[in-house]
Amino acid sequence: MGGRMSKLDAMNVKSHLKTPVVAANDSVAFIDKIRPDGGISEPVYKQLLRRIVQLIESGEIVDGYSLPSERALAEALDLSRTTVRRCYEELRARDHIDTNGRAGVTVKAPPKRIAPEMGRLKGFTEEMRELGIVPSARILEHRIVVDRTIASIFNRPASNRFLKIVRLRLGDGNPMSREVAWYDLTPAAKLADWDGNSSAYQFLQQECGLPLRNAEQTIEAVICNEEEMEVFGFEEPGPCLLLKRKTYADNGVMVEYVEGTFRGDAYTYRVELKMPA
Repeated sequence: MGGRMSKLDAMNVKSHLKTPVVAANDSVAFIDKIRPDGGISEPVYKQLLRRIVQLIESGEIVDGYSLPSERALAEALDLSRTTVRRCYEELRARDHIDTNGRAGVTVKAPPKRIAPEMGRLKGFTEEMRELGIVPSARILEHRIVVDRTIASIFNRPASNRFLKIVRLRLGDGNPMSREVAWYDLTPAAKLADWDGNSSAYQFLQQECGLPLRNAEQTIEAVICNEEEMEVFGFEEPGPCLLLKRKTYADNGVMVEYVEGTFRGDAYTYRVELKMPA
């Protein structure tokens, strides 16, 4: 279905609403699924809003799906344009839709929410592959730095050199997290030549000869900053998960400190809890 529906198209939709449908991404099915119920007290625009949001969140209508124009939808549902406009304004305010001139009204759906399991040391690349998702990265910053604050976290001299790398981590092409990581070059000098596109943990173990032993990790709820809003495509600050992790090699030396901000609308951590023996 195109971004804009002609009056004739709208009339055709109305005349075929009783046709059996199986998918909400068909124009007839979409209209049928969001049709308001006049027998309940909930305002009509809120009914439209609730039903469209449900279709987006369930994945029945996907990112980039074209919605009818205000006029066409009002005609198809026998409603006033004011009612439809109020619904669309609320959807736009929630960042669920976008209006792009001739492209019409398109859905902005978040990536599918994933729930990786905690309890085992693994990087983003391995985590995504376990979930059947293709991982990739976009390098935003890659340089050797001397940083007194970071040196204190590693318990190193202020003059110590670190590789600082900022990456946008993607799953199936969707931005999932913005990760800022520092690596101690004293025990892992070869990391200076690492391009950042592959797994850091694999590189540390295979290229630097540093088997990893354990990590200390904290998770807290935060609101994303301007840099994170930009890479995640948010128009307004949104809830995210901030992970801070210190990773240690088998010899007890700390080799990594990372702060990763994961978008809250796509990421949920899953923890298995067991009763003590």
